[in-house]
Amino acid sequence: MFRHNGGNFLLRRKQTSAPRVTDMSYQVTIEPSGHRFTVGGDESVLDAALRHGLVIPYSCRNGTCLTCMGKVVEGEIGYPGGEPPDCLDETAVAVGQALFCQARPTSDLVIEVREVRDAGDLAPRRTRCRVAGMERLSRDVMRLYLKLPDAERLAFLPGQYIDILLRDGRRRSFSLANAPHDDELLELHVRHIEGGEFSEQVFFNMEEKALLRMEGPYGQFYLREDDDRPILMMAGSTGIAPLKSILDHLVHIGNRRAVHLYWGVRERQDLYLDGELRALAEGCSWLTYTPCLSEPRAEDAWEGRIGLVHNMLLHDHPELGSHAVYMSGPPAMIAAAQRDFHRHGVDPDHLHQDAFEFAADSRPDLTAGTQGSTTTD
Repeated sequence: MFRHNGGNFLLRRKQTSAPRVTDMSYQVTIEPSGHRFTVGGDESVLDAALRHGLVIPYSCRNGTCLTCMGKVVEGEIGYPGGEPPDCLDETAVAVGQALFCQARPTSDLVIEVREVRDAGDLAPRRTRCRVAGMERLSRDVMRLYLKLPDAERLAFLPGQYIDILLRDGRRRSFSLANAPHDDELLELHVRHIEGGEFSEQVFFNMEEKALLRMEGPYGQFYLREDDDRPILMMAGSTGIAPLKSILDHLVHIGNRRAVHLYWGVRERQDLYLDGELRALAEGCSWLTYTPCLSEPRAEDAWEGRIGLVHNMLLHDHPELGSHAVYMSGPPAMIAAAQRDFHRHGVDPDHLHQDAFEFAADSRPDLTAGTQGSTTTD
């Protein structure tokens, strides 16, 4: 057991038993923010923080990289196996340093650690990854599951994206569709673009266990958790991916804010997550889901909303001044929405967007993404 209180840190080096699994829970206070959360059972401080929507920087989650290191100001902790991880020397332990991906509270704690509150708190890094799974979601959308090396995890904010690095150094950007707490595998939604180098590789040549290189996280499109406004979300095509990440995160942290999601596509078959989103809305009293088709076919037998998705949103919410708005998808949709949303009073400080541009080197007739947008082919 490792106890720290007012500079009197006691280290009992000979303890070898693992912390006992218990039904007790403890309260942890983070300094200097003052954020508080509870840790239950044999849960680590990091796992509990993530469960409450508080992100402490981390990378490996197995006690080897030191990324999650912070200080125990008050209280007692233990480690699985009874000893601190080998990468923590006695001097670090003696001054109260702890690895929060491994540390288990045995009392209420006050800790001092940096929190991830915005994108600037996360430095992008480059790593290898392996294709752990592939799932055809529609005729032109493939879900990729990527696994980092065993000793690595990627810390990110819900809504951010990563770059896939091609052999010649070019990049293809894809939003992460999984939530930060669910980081064992990274989920991407890759749309097939005819002639697109990476997407054609995915659809016609890629197999599970293929090795890729990636870099991230990137992007200013992420959930602002300190904003308590009701949320309007709008996606076009695979722009649903980052909004899925945000939604899964909101579910995970026990959200109670009203959220209305609009998803616009051309035909019914393009609603590749429709069943999943309907089920999610049925299980969450705070979530409303409205799919929209712009060009339904007769065989779609569509009885839902028809038209441009941003017009559907404005029909239901003509006054936007009190909402936080998150929108992601094709540049034309983003541009039209920007123009019309401003006319309906949206607060620019609460309007967040991610334009899914085609990479300039794969489609010469299209412009490359602007800073902060997600490029794809």
